[in-house]
Amino acid sequence: MSRIARRWYFNARPKATIEGDTLVLREEPLPALREGDILVRTLYLSLDATNRVWISDWDIYMEPVHVGEPMRGFVVGEVVQSRNPAFAPGTLVAGLHTWSDYFVTDAQGFQSFARVAGLPLADTFGILTVAGPTAHYGLLSVGQPKPGDTVVVTAAAGAVGSLVGQLAKLKGCRAVGIAGSREKCRWLTDELGFDAAVNYRAEPVLECLRRCCPNGIDVHFENVGGEALDAGLTLMNNFGRVVVCGLISTYNSTGTAAPGPYMFRNVIMRRLTVRGFVILDHLDEYPRMTAELAQWMLEGKLRYRLHIVDGLENAAEALNLLYTGGNEGKLMVRIGAER
Repeated sequence: MSRIARRWYFNARPKATIEGDTLVLREEPLPALREGDILVRTLYLSLDATNRVWISDWDIYMEPVHVGEPMRGFVVGEVVQSRNPAFAPGTLVAGLHTWSDYFVTDAQGFQSFARVAGLPLADTFGILTVAGPTAHYGLLSVGQPKPGDTVVVTAAAGAVGSLVGQLAKLKGCRAVGIAGSREKCRWLTDELGFDAAVNYRAEPVLECLRRCCPNGIDVHFENVGGEALDAGLTLMNNFGRVVVCGLISTYNSTGTAAPGPYMFRNVIMRRLTVRGFVILDHLDEYPRMTAELAQWMLEGKLRYRLHIVDGLENAAEALNLLYTGGNEGKLMVRIGAER
């Protein structure tokens, strides 16, 4: 007897934020397993800012999701049936697949997902799959902070930004975050150990950032773009490093593309290194990075929040929280019960 799965499909290109008809949830029978296939019951789906990029008409770093195709995301799930000797039933696996409660895959691109003793599965998946490695690689490999450096991170209360600031502190740096509310700024300084935080909704970013960084900025970790990026470029020290991880303020823009940073001239004047990166290019470094991150998590040196939305049916609506600042920490959807 065939199993029925629920799956989200990309239905219509959004004009700005995710709209009511952007994604549609459908029911469909799953195919029979062929040799090499596995049937997976999804437990958690990671929602990430780049999901909006994947359904845009931009020229992006990977094949986009085309209208009419299933929506894609990072998932962890349990193997229910297997015709693949590498994955026995009951094995946890993680990879990039569809937003669905069950799916059949040939397992290409999937890895066994090991639980970390002392950490809940949600924490392990939420932090070690995308957010943690992104923060680790972006700051430590691209930004290359030195003890005493001033590190500024935008979207600092988000899943990646909050980890970046804490990693900077672990490396002996001064950490300054930019976030969108008084409560988020208080969380950064009072609980995560940031040295200062800027509420961009309440005060001029450049003026406040200048006050928080009296010795200039050595590493600017960019997740947002726009005014915050310009403020950072304005205050960069000679030979500083600008790490471009995301430009979320532009992901929902329509019409004419937003202008580039007005202070781009400081790339020359301050002899800056500006580098963008995509964590999918660095999967070979995951074992080293996740081992370090897990140890810091177990030791209480990395603190974080998980924002878990229950139910596959709520995934599309939840995605918009990333672009409104409505999420409190790493955004995930709980699809299936853990056993």
